[in-house]
Amino acid sequence: MQAEPKKSQAEQRAVAEPVSEPVSLVGEEYEVEVGPVAHGGHCIARTSEGQVLFVRHTLPGERVVARVTEGEEGARFLRADAVEILDPSKDRIEAPCPFAGPGRCGGCDWQHAKPGAQRRLKGEVVAEQLQRLAGLTPEEAGWDGTVMPAEGDKLPAGQVPSWRTRVQFAVDADGRAGLRRHRSHEIEPIDHCMIAAEGVSELGIERRDWPGMATVEAIAATGSQDRQVILTPRPGARLPIVELDRPVSVMRVGEKDGGVHRVHGRPFVRERADDRTYRVGSGGFWQVHPKAADTLVTAVMQGLLPRKGDMALDLYCGVGLFAGALADRVGDQGAVLGIESGKRAVEDARHNLAAFDRVRIEQGKVESVLPRTGIDEVDLIVLDPPRAGAGRKTVQHLSTLGARRIAYVACDPAALARDLGYFQDGGYRVRTLRVFDLFPMTAHVECVAILESAAKGL
Repeated sequence: MQAEPKKSQAEQRAVAEPVSEPVSLVGEEYEVEVGPVAHGGHCIARTSEGQVLFVRHTLPGERVVARVTEGEEGARFLRADAVEILDPSKDRIEAPCPFAGPGRCGGCDWQHAKPGAQRRLKGEVVAEQLQRLAGLTPEEAGWDGTVMPAEGDKLPAGQVPSWRTRVQFAVDADGRAGLRRHRSHEIEPIDHCMIAAEGVSELGIERRDWPGMATVEAIAATGSQDRQVILTPRPGARLPIVELDRPVSVMRVGEKDGGVHRVHGRPFVRERADDRTYRVGSGGFWQVHPKAADTLVTAVMQGLLPRKGDMALDLYCGVGLFAGALADRVGDQGAVLGIESGKRAVEDARHNLAAFDRVRIEQGKVESVLPRTGIDEVDLIVLDPPRAGAGRKTVQHLSTLGARRIAYVACDPAALARDLGYFQDGGYRVRTLRVFDLFPMTAHVECVAILESAAKGL
């Protein structure tokens, strides 16, 4: 009989001394001084032992009791909620929303802060990310440090702009609609979302039951009266009869393919921006704030200054918002190539821009399609990537195309700052940066950076 191999001393110790499970600190409370704001809707504090706390529902300079919601002994950081405010900031207000607060709805981050303070905090986050990831001061980025509210959003403290034209409600086991709690699958039932646009609220999603549904997404188009509801049933559930307070088209998410399929009504909504109507089908991407599309098109076009006859790229082009704006401005002698990975979005973009002979839309990932086009020189580039950003490989490629100017539209300042660093390595400098508060009450911002070749200048 073959003898078993002899165990090493380390293996023997592992058998004799089983590894103990990390000790959870969830529920532990610490009295802390709150430090600066951090990316993600929280502030930084430290326990008396020096462990980092990411604390929600607080503001810089406050003294609070922070209760741990995630983390364990020895972890790099803990997550916590401020459950008692011992020394409040002058920027603190009573949260207008009755569903906001520790352990409640996770849809908003800054209900407890004055509107001006929210924008200031967002500006501090953008500035910190620029410095840390791109080595840029606001001045070097051509930014005055302000975060601009959208038209109509500058309201007194205690008032909340109703801006969210697309809201996905989660549905609990009893069929009640609500919103998910922060970093949780648990559902906070609500009877009204204060940041939902009027066109969403008037549907009355929260006022009826949704048996068998997992989610109900409500869409209220900007510039048309189109309303749409997208239902995601639980496995094996039947669709309910949808009777809401306003006419809607109804779509459903397929259980097997995950695709969005028409039940009745139009399979798209009509959005309006830059004096053009855009078809957006199957719950496809469109800016959520009703003023966002026009705000961003204006910022991008003012930064790029397109000329007649320019060749332009619109990357991650969606349904063609920026491609349409570029096509209008480069004229019949110019040309625009859009690239988008979503099949339905490409179909919509081709429909939306069919009047332009010199616009072409290609389907696929930018990093795969762009090299295959054979394009080695362009005048202008717009890129509006998903939250993760464009990444080093794509930025390196774009930096070789000799564009006079590049407009980078970003919803995540960390990804933007990282990619701006890559562009600097590729010979581009940031000419201007504009930051817009297109997601009031949340930690999110939208940025438009205009870059130009350090060699070409103007």
